[in-house]
Amino acid sequence: MAGIRSYNRRVLVTGGAGFLGSHLCERLLACGDEVVCVDNYFTGARANIAHLLGNPRFEAIRHDVTFPLYVEVDEIYNLACPASPIHYQHDPVQTTKTSVHGAINMLGLAKRLNARILQASTSEVYGDPVVHPQPEEYWGNVNPIGPRSCYDEGKRCAETLFFDYHRQHRVQIKVMRIFNTYGPRMHPNDGRVVSNFIMQALRGEPITVYGDGAQTRSFCYVDDLIDGMMRLMDSDPGVTGPINIGNPGEFTMLELAERVIALTGSPSAIEHRPLPQDDPRQRRPDITKAKTLLGWEPAVPLHEGLARTIDDFRHRFFA
Repeated sequence: MAGIRSYNRRVLVTGGAGFLGSHLCERLLACGDEVVCVDNYFTGARANIAHLLGNPRFEAIRHDVTFPLYVEVDEIYNLACPASPIHYQHDPVQTTKTSVHGAINMLGLAKRLNARILQASTSEVYGDPVVHPQPEEYWGNVNPIGPRSCYDEGKRCAETLFFDYHRQHRVQIKVMRIFNTYGPRMHPNDGRVVSNFIMQALRGEPITVYGDGAQTRSFCYVDDLIDGMMRLMDSDPGVTGPINIGNPGEFTMLELAERVIALTGSPSAIEHRPLPQDDPRQRRPDITKAKTLLGWEPAVPLHEGLARTIDDFRHRFFA
């Protein structure tokens, strides 16, 4: 895990009330930092940060990053953007604006403050990859006009902006490409495979597997992901990224469904449905750079992380 820092900072986390953002806020506070959490609560929830509101070093602001923000901070983690297909396809134009305008506004703030800024990019920049596993040098295979493009291309454009601000204005940037992450506080209706399977299993409903279930994903537990994110932020200035942060363990959708059924003790059967458009067949990170540059690799195995996540879902929705 990332160690306790030698001095404390004032840190801005956009999307701070979301799944990943709330865990990051928690960890930063544990390090002694002051945290300014910004969220418009489109997919984030006050419940995710309710336990932090009494902390005198924590401040929550309702704000949409597509509009400029004026605060004084030392570091910026830019996590603001709907990250699941159900949410980012609800208003695709706004999704693109959040990625692009949000990046411009946060980079402008970082430039003014001379603050270090980290962009939470995504493995979706690789699209439906023809290179496997995906190294950072791979440029991707993305459909620019499909139903997922608002997110995929928005994040790709945000990366472009980060590197141009770095080259043109010498802004201190860090770009991480996040692969599938799961854990407590996931939104129950976000359409992601882990939350879908857990909710269906706990309800005793059929587990919906798209296509033949042979498509693969890698699943990183949230604590590991946040550790990698903080290590990247604290890395040497010359380490700009992009750097893949994810778990290289690869599982088919059928394997995941069977594990969730076993861990929940559910009577659910598996039901196959047609594969959605542009759904990637394979997704697994090459984490060589994370290992060598950050000394990071995931530590929580899938069965352990799933068990913790299932307990959280049971407590929140089935208690």
